[in-house]
Formats: sequence, C-alpha cells, structure tokens
Amino acid sequence: IETKDDGATILAGNQKVLFARLSDAKFFWENDLRVAKAGMAEWIEGLKAVTFHNKLGSQFDRVERIAALACEIAPIVGADADEAAEAARVAKADLRSEMIYEFPELQGLMGRYYSEAAGLPAEVAAACEEHYSPLGPSDDVPSAPVSVAVSLAEKLDKLAGFWANNEKPTGSKDPFALRRAALGIIRLVLDNRLTLELLESSDKAFRLVEKSKVDLNIRHAKAKHVDQEFEVKIDPVAEEEILSGGTYSYWLEKREAADRSDLSALKNDLLAFFHDRLKVYLKDQGIRQDIIDACIAMPGSDDLNLLVKRAKALSETLATDDGENLIQGFKRANNILTQAEEKDGVEYSYGADAKFAKLPAEKGLFDALQAADSVIKPAMEAEDFTKAMTAMAGLRGAIDTFFTDVQVNDENEVLRRNRLNLLSSIRKTCLAVADLTRIEG
Repeated sequence: IETKDDGATILAGNQKVLFARLSDAKFFWENDLRVAKAGMAEWIEGLKAVTFHNKLGSQFDRVERIAALACEIAPIVGADADEAAEAARVAKADLRSEMIYEFPELQGLMGRYYSEAAGLPAEVAAACEEHYSPLGPSDDVPSAPVSVAVSLAEKLDKLAGFWANNEKPTGSKDPFALRRAALGIIRLVLDNRLTLELLESSDKAFRLVEKSKVDLNIRHAKAKHVDQEFEVKIDPVAEEEILSGGTYSYWLEKREAADRSDLSALKNDLLAFFHDRLKVYLKDQGIRQDIIDACIAMPGSDDLNLLVKRAKALSETLATDDGENLIQGFKRANNILTQAEEKDGVEYSYGADAKFAKLPAEKGLFDALQAADSVIKPAMEAEDFTKAMTAMAGLRGAIDTFFTDVQVNDENEVLRRNRLNLLSSIRKTCLAVADLTRIEG
C-alpha cells in the first residue's frame, strides 16, 4: 500500500516506540552499571529471593552448587578452578538487574558486560554469556576452558536436580528442557574432545543437590520455629542437632550407606538418558543404533568421547566387505563356542596351543591372530580404535579359510578342545573394541 506521505507517519510512529524503548534501556543500563562496578554483590545476594525450584531452593542455592561443581570439573577441561568458581558465582547475577527484568532475552550477554564493568577477568566475563550454550543442535559450542567448565556444571546441576526429584522427561513432555541440557553436555564433551567420566561427575552433582535439599529443609524448619516432617528424611537425633544449631554431619554419616544404592541407581538412570540422547545425535551422523549399543556395552561407556570413537571406528569398519564378513565369522565362531560350552558345561577360554594345530588352516589362523594381537593391543592402549578394527578386519580371510577347511568338533577330543579354545581367541579378539553380539544381521 502506497501512503500519501511516503510512509513518514509509519516511520515517525516506529521512531517514537523505539525511542521510548531505547531510553528505558539506557536508563536501566546506567543504573545497573553502578551495581556492577561495585562488584555485583547486591545482585548475587538478591538471588536468594529468586526461587529456582521449590525443592531445590533459590537461584543463589543453585549458583553455589554450580560453583562447587565447576571447581571439580575445571582441571578436566584445562580451566583454572578459582576462575571457574568465580565465573559460576557471577554467571546468574544479571538475573537481578533492571535490564534483564525488562529485556529477559539479554540474559548472559548483559552478564558479560556487567562482569567486564566490574573488572573481572575476561575469561570470567565470557563464561557469563557462554555458559548457557549450546542452546540447540545448531548453536555454537563454547571452547574457552572456563566457559566450558561452568556450562557443563550448570547443565549437570539441572539434570541431577530434577532426576533427584523424579521429574524426568516423559514422552513429548520436557518442561525443564532436560533433553536440551543433556544434548548440550554431549556437544560440549565431543566438540572439545573431553575425557569426562559422567558417573563420577554426576555423583558429585547428586551429592550437592542432596546437601542443598537438606539445607533448604533446615531453613524452612528454623524459619517456622516448629517441628515438621522434613521432605528429605532426617532421623530425630540429627533433626534435634540441626535445629539446635548443629550441623548435618551426623545425618550425612547415617545416610551414607543407605544412600549409596539409591545414588547408584540415579547415576545409572541418568547415564542411560545420556546414551539415549547420544543415539539420536549420532543417528543424524549416519551411525546405526545397534553399533552404538555394541559400544555402550563396553567398559567406560560414561566417557562419551571414548564411546563415540569406538562407534565411529566400528561403523567405518562395517562399511567395508572385510568388516561385514568379519562379523559373520565372529558370529559363527561365537555360536559354535556357546553351544559347546553349554553342552560340555565348561568355558573354553584357556588359550589354544599351536603345537596341536594339525591343518594348514589352523596354523594360518594361529599366525593371523598373533599378528593381529600385536597391532590391536597397542592400538587399544592408544585408543586408536580405527587401527584396532582394521587389524580385526584383516582376520577375515584366515577365519573364512578355517571354517572352510577345519571341522571344529573333531572325534579327537584333544583337537576338538584346542579348536574350541582357538574360537575363544577369535571371540576375545573381536570383542576388544565392541560387543559384536549386539550387531544386527
């Protein structure tokens, strides 16, 4: 529509609205700068009045948990522990600023500006903005060590908190964006090639959450000055000690043994959630679910970077003819061996002896396994799973020839046992990288 004044009225109206908004922003910015230059202590203290969750306390309580967790994670990601803790303690401070109250979409970015105004280190200021990232599958992933430490701690705390309260995602419902938090951790770990043991890190996160829940109940009980049933169960002796001004150390000692099994179940359940998110993430990269399952079954599956290296190596190997045929040879060896062990009631895993090899195909398989083992062992120690899988795929010819030329269940019991132990060597070698029994087809 062409206007009579060539849009001058529309332009003037928009300028009026924008001028008012920008004037407000300028006013908030100038007011906030006074608090920021004083160190943001007023905002940090004000976080005590901002509820994060009724069972997990305030934003201040959460910040304290994140700071403690970031301090633990810092050495793993190459960050300074003190800087990571400091960044965590100011990362949410801008939530109390006037600017964020009016323009909530600027949280994090304003935190960076205010931290710079407060004279904090550049790494700390950057973490205030970057600790929210990544927010989605296409969002940039922080790489600065302090930012990575705080971002991991923030997301781990959220997951541990809601897991401890049994408020997990169900179906399509995920009101607390826990799937996004898990994906964020996955991307932080993989993009930065971190060796982060999730079971150990989540253990710390769950214990901090438990401590925070106890503190919250203590505050509620003291504030009311009445006896009440604590949401976190505390025995009467510990409750009396706490309400009379003591500590909860007695309670922690009493609960430690009882909590160990509960904590283990929580950690394993959360790890399974990470694995489910990882399957979705890797599926988009063309890695089959059965391949990921085969790698999850191996020790150390809480190290996501190690897990993905295994999965990619296996996926690349299975894409070759040698790799696919190796799987078939392994399954044949495993089936024969399993049936024999069930029938005989023994385990054939004591190693075959080359001196009992009667046929050339047997001797050839012995030599091939020995040569492959000399490559696979150092490759596994170096976590070079591609090299290890390539060496395994090289066994394909010797295994095929063995099954073509050799009758495993020979009438001679010595030969039979030796050949079954040789199949056990195949199984042991092929299971070094992944649980190939889980591979479909």
